[in-house]
Amino acid sequence: MAWGVGIIGAGPGVAALHAPTLARTAGDFRLVHVSDAGSGRAAAIAERFGARSSSGLDALLADPDVDVVAICSPPAQHAAHVRASLAAGRRALFCEKPLATSPDEAEQIVAACAAAGALLVVGTNHLFDPAWVRATHHLDAIDRRIAAVAVTLCLSPNDRYHALVMGEPLPAPPGSARPPLDLSDPAQSAAIVRQLIVGLAVHDLPLVRDLVPDATEVAWARPIAPIGFDLGLRSADAVVRFTVVMVPEGADSLWRVSITTAGDRIDVDFPPPFVHAGSARIAVRDARGVETVYPLDRRDGYDAEWGALAALLRGDTAMEYDELRADAAFVLAVADAASAVIRGGGAPGSVVAPDPSTGPSTASSLDQSTAPSAGPTLPAPAPAGSAT
Repeated sequence: MAWGVGIIGAGPGVAALHAPTLARTAGDFRLVHVSDAGSGRAAAIAERFGARSSSGLDALLADPDVDVVAICSPPAQHAAHVRASLAAGRRALFCEKPLATSPDEAEQIVAACAAAGALLVVGTNHLFDPAWVRATHHLDAIDRRIAAVAVTLCLSPNDRYHALVMGEPLPAPPGSARPPLDLSDPAQSAAIVRQLIVGLAVHDLPLVRDLVPDATEVAWARPIAPIGFDLGLRSADAVVRFTVVMVPEGADSLWRVSITTAGDRIDVDFPPPFVHAGSARIAVRDARGVETVYPLDRRDGYDAEWGALAALLRGDTAMEYDELRADAAFVLAVADAASAVIRGGGAPGSVVAPDPSTGPSTASSLDQSTAPSAGPTLPAPAPAGSAT
């Protein structure tokens, strides 16, 4: 059976990423409807893939061929579009990252899906990448004590990859160019870094939560020109560092997660965004200096996240709402804490962990009044695992 997918949103990510991916799902899914907000892009995408198009939500949510709603609209609209899909009776949802832009919204979305019994997958494709599954298996087979995690991300312009994948560009959206950024303004810098964490680091923060669930203190946070950030998290036994920069020109993208244990170093190199080039590349160097390179899987994380939704629909796997809740809470709390550190001039943020017996931590359960310093707090570590 091929489930019909209706996509809310018609940006380059839909054209270069989700529409082609749906065509490669071995008959699990078929694109039947694309909607936009009036840009005209939906018609161009739908024509390429033999689907219908519309503007707004009503026609898509009333389409009887839409079994699954894929929410690929701007992040600020995700919560409203999840609610609208649930109200229209849809019980299978794919939501692009981030799930929401505030902790309260994320909690409410997950609670609403759980109450309705709706299946939900969030498009953090690195978490689903077959290479990441192999990396965690390797870590489970050795001394898993993590000493350090480094995420290094250098992105060239997305347009380069849009053109590579799509051939013809989509019509340009309406609107004026963005004003120049002023990284010397703490408020503007804090907002930029928060947006980058919620929009980019969201791919790897669930991985960090799996590896170092108690890395809940923001040790430092600062912006990097022209657009980027440097962020440090720490626990009692490990340090996590994100170094992210977006450059207007230059080499191809680099997206690497490096994990250092007591004896091994594992480098996971993810393909550039939008590129369907198979899984990430894993290289393991042991204490003797011997390097092992894992073979690439022909599937990538984009394929695998849709495969995860298909497995849920078939009943092959169970829906884990607590994992979605914990991942979203962690990402948004890191973003808020880093933003607060930058606004405050660099003072680190500390955490007071609530009683773990009360269940999965959410942003609403944090008690700021008990923190030993004026810095922001992050959620207490929740049990690690995947988002499905």
